[in-house]
Amino acid sequence: MAFREALRLAPVLLMLATPLSHAQESSTEDLGKYLPPPRPGLTQERIDELSHKHDGYYGALAPQNLAKPRPKPPFDVTGTWFIDLRRSFNDFMFGPPYPEFYEAGRQALKEAAEARAAGKRYRDSIGQCYPPGMPMIMTRVWPIAMIQLPTAIYMISGFNNSLRVIYLDGRKHSDPDIVVPTYNGESIGWWEGNELVIHTKYFETNEHWIDTGIPISDEFEIIERVRMKDEGRTLEIEYIMTDPKNWKGEWRSTKRWMRVDYSDIPEVECLPNLNENLPSTEKGEAALEARQRESAGASAPAK
Repeated sequence: MAFREALRLAPVLLMLATPLSHAQESSTEDLGKYLPPPRPGLTQERIDELSHKHDGYYGALAPQNLAKPRPKPPFDVTGTWFIDLRRSFNDFMFGPPYPEFYEAGRQALKEAAEARAAGKRYRDSIGQCYPPGMPMIMTRVWPIAMIQLPTAIYMISGFNNSLRVIYLDGRKHSDPDIVVPTYNGESIGWWEGNELVIHTKYFETNEHWIDTGIPISDEFEIIERVRMKDEGRTLEIEYIMTDPKNWKGEWRSTKRWMRVDYSDIPEVECLPNLNENLPSTEKGEAALEARQRESAGASAPAK
């Protein structure tokens, strides 16, 4: 296995070496055959070995990679950014206009409308501490801190402190046979004139929704075309999303972000016990129904 591929598998192997809960055992059981027999010092020995071998590959933060000569980029996104709801098409949502959805998407729109009519939230997995994922972290009111280096752009969202990395060092996407899907996907970027183009794929699909609960599949991909406007004060991002298993053609939307110099990103933790009364949880839904029954009883005319 190539060195770079081994590095990408390292988090999975470390996870497998950790005691698993009963719920996790069924999904990772078959991967155990790839682990070497345990012996004292194995993990540290492997780390020491990897730290001295690179096979010509360097990470985005390696001095050797950062020092490579590269053309000066057309703009630098380093800073803190807030979405501009006044100038972003459809606020923080992505539609309508919607693409032509297949059955799962049409059903999601129907169920979302029914939930709103009942005063409930629909597919609010974030309230249960699932990651918001892409593209949601790029469309909400929480600020995003961006740090642009020659090799990558690092983004930290105020939305659960989600981390997103866009690699600019010329690498290709990972081998699909070994990649580990994530909620923000794997992003690589390149410059086309004065635009930054970002291609993202390899998404985790479990509890990962778009807009009002539209599902995604393992074929979901995003192209972003990023433009700097207003003398560096506005980022305009055009999103082009495709998922041939869930809708026909392209789903497009454009958002705008304002540079804000007076804000930082605080630490944010999602704690399930603090969210258990949200309408999207089982306990919260039961509490909501109880309040609705009480309200209906209070408004009923006395006999």
